[in-house]
Amino acid sequence: MYDNLLANVPTDLWIGGQWRKASDNARFDVIDPATEQTIASVASASIDDAKAAVDAAQSAFEAWAGRKPRERGEILRKAFELIMRDAERLAKLITIENGKALSDSRGEVAYAAEFFRWFAEEGVRNLGEVGRAPSSGARMVVHHKPIGVAVLVTPWNFPAAMATRKIGPALAAGCPVVLKPASETPLTMLALMPILEEAGVPAGVVNVIPSRRSGPVVDAMLHHPDVRVVSFTGSTEVGKKLLHAAADNVLNTAMELGGNAPFIVFEDADVDAAIDGAMIAKMRNMGEACTAANRFYVHEKVQEEFTKKLTAKMAVLKMGNGLDDGVSLGPLVNAEGRDKVVELVDDAVSKGAKVLTGGKRPDGPGFFYPATVLSNVPDSAKMLNEEIFGPVASLQTFTSEDEVIHRANDTIYGLVAYLYTKDIGRGLRVSEKLDFGMIGLNRGLVSDPAAPFGGMKQSGIGREGAHEGLMEFLETQYVSVNW
Repeated sequence: MYDNLLANVPTDLWIGGQWRKASDNARFDVIDPATEQTIASVASASIDDAKAAVDAAQSAFEAWAGRKPRERGEILRKAFELIMRDAERLAKLITIENGKALSDSRGEVAYAAEFFRWFAEEGVRNLGEVGRAPSSGARMVVHHKPIGVAVLVTPWNFPAAMATRKIGPALAAGCPVVLKPASETPLTMLALMPILEEAGVPAGVVNVIPSRRSGPVVDAMLHHPDVRVVSFTGSTEVGKKLLHAAADNVLNTAMELGGNAPFIVFEDADVDAAIDGAMIAKMRNMGEACTAANRFYVHEKVQEEFTKKLTAKMAVLKMGNGLDDGVSLGPLVNAEGRDKVVELVDDAVSKGAKVLTGGKRPDGPGFFYPATVLSNVPDSAKMLNEEIFGPVASLQTFTSEDEVIHRANDTIYGLVAYLYTKDIGRGLRVSEKLDFGMIGLNRGLVSDPAAPFGGMKQSGIGREGAHEGLMEFLETQYVSVNW
C-alpha cells in the first residue's frame, strides 16, 4: 500500500557516515498502527554497534568543534531548507509509522525543521564575558566549550521534532551525537540522515542506531568514557533509570519527562476561545503528548456551556487512517497504548464518571480509540494521576481560585498548565502560583523553538529550545589571567 513512500527509506544503522547492518544481523519489524501490518524491517543495534557509534562520534568531535560557528550554522540552515523541500514525503512517513493524522504530521515536520533554523542562528551567539575579580584583581575570561559526545534518546510521539530539538543545539554547540530513536518509529529519523548528509553534516557527527535492545544499548553508551551528556525525552519512569546510569560517569543530563497538565477555565473566560484551545491542548497528536491537557477544571458557572461545546467538537472528529482525506484522529501508536486508554476510561466510568461521547474501543484492525469526553470524573480515577496519552478529556468543576490552584499543583509532575481568563491580572497571578515549567495563558499551545521547553518536579531537568537549549551542550570554562 505504501511501497512508493517506503522504497527509498533506509533501514540500517547510520554510523560514521555509512549504512551498516547490525553486528549480529539482528532486525525488528516496524508496524503501521492503522492496519497492524509490517511496513519495514530495521536493523537492531547491539552493544558493539553502540560503542562503534560513540567511537565514530568521538573521532568527528575535534574537527566539528573546530569549525567556525557560522559554518556550522550554515549547515543547519541548509538542513532546514532541505527538510521543508521534502516536507510532504516526511509527513506521510510519520503518519505511516506513528499513526497521527497527516495534518498533524505536516505540522510536526515544519516544527522539526524550525529547530535547525533557530539553532543555525543561535549557535553564533555562544557569547562569554570578561570581568575583574574584586579581591585579587585578576581578569576573569569566561567562555563556553562544546561538551563532547552527546547521547540522544527520543520518543515515538514526535519522531522528527524530538530528534531535531536535540540535534540542532548539539550541532550548533559543536557536539557530535549518537541518537537512539524509539523502536515504534525509527524510519523518520533514518530518512533524515541523507538530508543531513546533503546539507553538509560530516561523517560521524550524527549517528543513528535503532534498536529493540534499548536498555542495554543505551546503558553501554552512558558508561562509555567518551560520552559527556545524555538528553532524553520520554517517561519519568525511564528517565529515573537513565539518571541512575548517568551518575556512574557523572554525565550532564537533560531530561524532558512526563506531564499531567491541568486545563483551567475560569468563570470569566471566553468559552469559545477556551474550547478552541482545549481542542489543541487535548487533541494535538491525538493526546499522545507530554503537553496534552490531562485534567480539565471548569468553573461551575461555565461548566454546562463548556461541556456541551467541547463534547460537540469531539463528537464530530473523523477517525481513520491518518493518510485519508478529512481524518483528524488516527490510531494510537500501539496496542499497549490503546489498551491503557481503555483501562483508564473503564476505571473512571466504574467509579462514577459519565461518558458524553466516545468511550468504546471500535472493532476491526488498527489501534483506534474514539475522541472521548468524561464528566463528573471522581478524584479517585486513575486518569487524574497518570498520563492518559490518548484522546480523552476528563472534566471536573471548581468554585474558587485558591481551590483550583491547589488541585492543579497536586501532582508529582510540573511540565505545562493551561488557563483561560479575560482578566490578565488574574492570569499572571495564577500562572506564578502554578508549579509548572510552562504556562499556556489563553493559549492551547506552548511549544516553540524559541521558547525554553521543560518542566519542574518530576517532569524533568533542563530546557530545550531557546538559548537554554544550546547551553545544555556547552561547558563553562574560566581563565584567570593578569594583563
